[in-house]
Amino acid sequence: MSDDVVWSIINENLCSYKVKTKTQTFCRNEYNLTGLCNRATCPLANSQYATVREDKGICYLYMKTVERSAFPSKMWERVKLSKDLDKALRQINVNLIYWPKFMKAKCRQRFLKIQQYLIRMRKLRLRRQKKLTPVRLKIDRRETRREQKALIAARLDTNIEQELLKRLKEGTYGDIYNFSQVAFDKALDAEEMESEAEEGEKENESDEEETEINPEIERELEGEYEDSEEETHEFVEAEDSDIMSDEEDLEELNSRVTKLLEKSSQAESSSDGESADEESGPSKKRKLETKAKKKRKTGKKKMEIEYEIESSSLPKVKVVGR
Repeated sequence: MSDDVVWSIINENLCSYKVKTKTQTFCRNEYNLTGLCNRATCPLANSQYATVREDKGICYLYMKTVERSAFPSKMWERVKLSKDLDKALRQINVNLIYWPKFMKAKCRQRFLKIQQYLIRMRKLRLRRQKKLTPVRLKIDRRETRREQKALIAARLDTNIEQELLKRLKEGTYGDIYNFSQVAFDKALDAEEMESEAEEGEKENESDEEETEINPEIERELEGEYEDSEEETHEFVEAEDSDIMSDEEDLEELNSRVTKLLEKSSQAESSSDGESADEESGPSKKRKLETKAKKKRKTGKKKMEIEYEIESSSLPKVKVVGR
């Protein structure tokens, strides 16, 4: 069958691969070299045809000749092209050495375009990309409704179980009743927990009662303690008055000693010849001075008094007074 006859049928009548637009017509055949619908690039109307295709990142050169037109399964010859650009272009030139120049140029151009979009694909894979997830509003609403219904059902189950347990305790169902072991164990555990909680509360209440003291007893103890404090204050005041009287006595003694010393000095000046009196004067003076010093030292006596207040309820209190 002639190529011109095929083209006249395809061009004028219906073609399943043809796509018409307002400006141009396109071809959707996978073996089309340029993607345009015209006489030179139609793979059906040309018995000698070549194109470049990509499969999983590898480029292949496809060639169709007239000699293989009787065998549709063996019509296309495939040649694997190298990943190196220069080597691949040489392979295209060698395999299409006697083919039209238009076919060679379009195959090289198609190979270059395929290499460019493969490079862009590799770069995009290496980059960090955003993953788009669809929003399924209908499914989400359905799941929320199911969750709400499940919660309501769970509450109903618990309420029914509690009511049945109450009735069992009251004895509405009689002595013999067969129910699951799991529910029985749960009920026993709940009762044990309640009993433990009640025992703990009772212990806390007993401890609080022990720590509490009757207010009347407290008042009595406070009154006894105040009386003891007043007695100690009076005792200390009496001691202070005694110490003040001792200090007054010491002052009187000092005044007397000074008077005696003055008299002895006058007596010494009057009697110059009496050696015995001269010797006795300073000795008396020294003795009187030593006595006065001793009295000064022993005059202010620090008194420490310890006494205990004993009572049935109060602890022993030690008061120290000076």
